[in-house]
Amino acid sequence: MAKGMLVTVDSEGLQEELKAFDQRLRVMERMVERLNAKAGEGALTLGRKRARNEMNLVDALRKLLQNKTLSVTEITEQVQKIGYKTTSPNFRTIVNQTLINNPAFKRVARGRYTVKAGGAAKPTTRSRAAKARRKKKK
Repeated sequence: MAKGMLVTVDSEGLQEELKAFDQRLRVMERMVERLNAKAGEGALTLGRKRARNEMNLVDALRKLLQNKTLSVTEITEQVQKIGYKTTSPNFRTIVNQTLINNPAFKRVARGRYTVKAGGAAKPTTRSRAAKARRKKKK
């Protein structure tokens, strides 16, 4: 467009465009209201929140299995009933791996576990190595 030229503006065209923008704005405002209502109900969450527990999984399992022998499935269900929170879709697998890898638990039969006598976990290899390094420094 050349400098100094006047542009003719079609006011009717602008009015129609303004109405269309106004309608789209109202639709978006309704969407925002719905999202805010859902957020108030807790339905809208951004990202995955990790559950917070008063005790770690090993301690919860020790407490549950005291003087009991249970299957992994029973342990998974009951540890959640006593208040252990998880958001994991694979919680049974996590419980199973904890029972296998932690020396505080004893495998009684296939898929059945209990707490070892005393229930105290032995230090892991990593912590024994760290203890040895600290001794050498002294």
